[in-house]
Amino acid sequence: MGNSKSKVLFEDMKYTIEEFAPCMDDFLYVYDINNDSYYITEKALDRFKLPSNAFHDVVETHGVIVHPDDIDLIMDDLNRVIEGKQEGHDLVYRWMGKDGSPVWINCKGRIVSSPEDGIKFLIGCINEIGVKQRADNVSGLLGERSFMMKLESYGEGIPDGFILRIGIDDFKVINERLGSAYGDFILHSVADCINKCKKMTQDAYRIVSDEFIIFDTEGGSEEDALLLYDKIRSAVDVFLEELSYEAVFTISAGIMSTKIADGNKYDNMMKISRFTLSEAKYRGRNQAYVYCQEDYDKFLRKRMLLAALRASVANDFEGFELYFQPIMDVNTNQLFAAESLARFWQDGKMVSPGEFIPILEESGLIIPVGKWIIQEAAKMCQFCREINPDFCVTINLSYVQLQKSPVFDTVMNTIEEMGLQSSGVVVELTESGYVENTPAMRNVWSKFKNKGVSVAIDDFGTGYSNLANIGHMMPHIVKIDRGFTMLALANDYENDLLVHIINMVHNLGIKIVVEGVETEEEFQRIKVLGPDYIQGYFFSKPCPKDEFIEKFIHA
Repeated sequence: MGNSKSKVLFEDMKYTIEEFAPCMDDFLYVYDINNDSYYITEKALDRFKLPSNAFHDVVETHGVIVHPDDIDLIMDDLNRVIEGKQEGHDLVYRWMGKDGSPVWINCKGRIVSSPEDGIKFLIGCINEIGVKQRADNVSGLLGERSFMMKLESYGEGIPDGFILRIGIDDFKVINERLGSAYGDFILHSVADCINKCKKMTQDAYRIVSDEFIIFDTEGGSEEDALLLYDKIRSAVDVFLEELSYEAVFTISAGIMSTKIADGNKYDNMMKISRFTLSEAKYRGRNQAYVYCQEDYDKFLRKRMLLAALRASVANDFEGFELYFQPIMDVNTNQLFAAESLARFWQDGKMVSPGEFIPILEESGLIIPVGKWIIQEAAKMCQFCREINPDFCVTINLSYVQLQKSPVFDTVMNTIEEMGLQSSGVVVELTESGYVENTPAMRNVWSKFKNKGVSVAIDDFGTGYSNLANIGHMMPHIVKIDRGFTMLALANDYENDLLVHIINMVHNLGIKIVVEGVETEEEFQRIKVLGPDYIQGYFFSKPCPKDEFIEKFIHA
């Protein structure tokens, strides 16, 4: 009798919670404990990996829909509810999402019972606690979820207009210096500036941290967005002045037309708007950047290449290859050394070092790749010195390696493992990388020299030239960049300057390598200037290991 009555009440409750479902974002449920029947509002099927929104065998079914790490927790709690040991259910755990990813929920429920009728229900609500808020109480603006819902409301066609994404430059510094409460005050004040400057028909949202979006659907152009940005920036300047510059900051902005969006695909629009703001900050901050497809294609290319580089490092450096270029004695035309140069192949094509090396440095991948280069170059040196005992290999070290890895230990350990003499290795650092002449840098350089490893300043004359670097560092070798060399060949003043540099460096007991010599004429003209060594296409382009050995070691 009790079971029959509970079945009737269960059907009534199912109807009731579905009536309430459109009024809330959460998911209502009812569990008929006596009849082992469970019902959750139908919209839960769009979010969770449920067999149905109505099912029996409730405990067993939860074993399928609950995250594996949380099953013991939920099973224990449900059994306590069923056995009457607790009067409700209040847990934070994970259900499996429809796409297979875990979704954090807060599931609350209370027991409603009538012992005389044999009725016992658990009635409650499931709230997805990881979902983004629809509004932001700090700024007083709507939040990212509201922006997403606004976009979804347009279906496949967003009206013409623009998205202006604004970010506060160096907001982290404000929080660190003045505290998070003051940071919240700044966020609210910037939001006020935005509200004062935007049109009533334009929506404003706080998206994340210190970033805001202004959404125009009234046909506003990119030029209109630029004018709005300038207006908001002026309002922020007035606010800072009124604040007596207690805090000083600027704002950057990225601008994109709604026409760029692919339908109303929220993720695509967020990615592009995030790119535009990042580009504005990258270009110097306190400015606005308007979306350009060519720039975005370069950004995507860089991201794709980074993924390929990561995969290569994880797969034993597949795709990397070490090339070698000879450095010749200018007087004897005999081989002095070979510079080791990293090359990277993708889909059968060689990627320009000017493209992938900066990515390695920015990402930190230069550390594992640099270690691989050191080991491969040492193997090459070991082989060549068996035939030519005076052979040297030069290894380029990135400033990132020197700052963030034990590169000195890596070089010396590799030399020891290979049974090499330290004199067979020259380590090079581009002069641009040596601009920060720190005690740590000088210490590493001194340790190399104390161990008998030769050190060189590479690319001298590329725009960072400072003769003081030579005095601080006292390298064994200075390498003159081809650009500086070409100026010396074309201009009497630069020619005299190069002669003086060569003479001065020689007076300090330092050797000179002139890079980039490509023709017989250049070789003869450079030779009379008195360098010690020459490197360039005149002798050979960089070439693979086997080709180099055949041309310069076995020759």
